[in-house]
Amino acid sequence: MSDITIYHNPRCTKSRETLALLEQHGVQPRIVEYLKAPPSAAELKTILAALGMKPEQLVRKGEEIYKSEYSGKTLTDAQWIDALTRHPILIERPIVVKGSRAALGRPPENVLKLLK
Repeated sequence: MSDITIYHNPRCTKSRETLALLEQHGVQPRIVEYLKAPPSAAELKTILAALGMKPEQLVRKGEEIYKSEYSGKTLTDAQWIDALTRHPILIERPIVVKGSRAALGRPPENVLKLLK
C-alpha cells in the first residue's frame, strides 16, 4: 500500500507509534519527514481539506515559536497556512494521507480508518 503517506517526525513518540501501527497492518507508507521537507501551501490546503480541519486546528500551540509569535493573535486561514509553511514545527503530527482522506495520528489508532 504505497498510496499512503505519513508526515512524520521521528523524534515524536506519537509519530513513531503511528508508523509502527501502520507497519503492523502491513502498510509500508511513503514517509515524509516534514521538518526536513515541509509541505507547500498548496499541499497543506489539500491535507487540511482531507482532514476536514481549519489551519488553526493543525497548529501545535505548545511550541515556543507559537508562544512568541502567534499566541493571542487572530489570523486568517491564509495567514495560518503561511505560518505553518514557514515554521513546520507548528504542524501537528503525525498526519497520514490516503488519497483524498487523511487522519491525524493522535491517538495513533485514528489512522486505522484509512485502511478500510
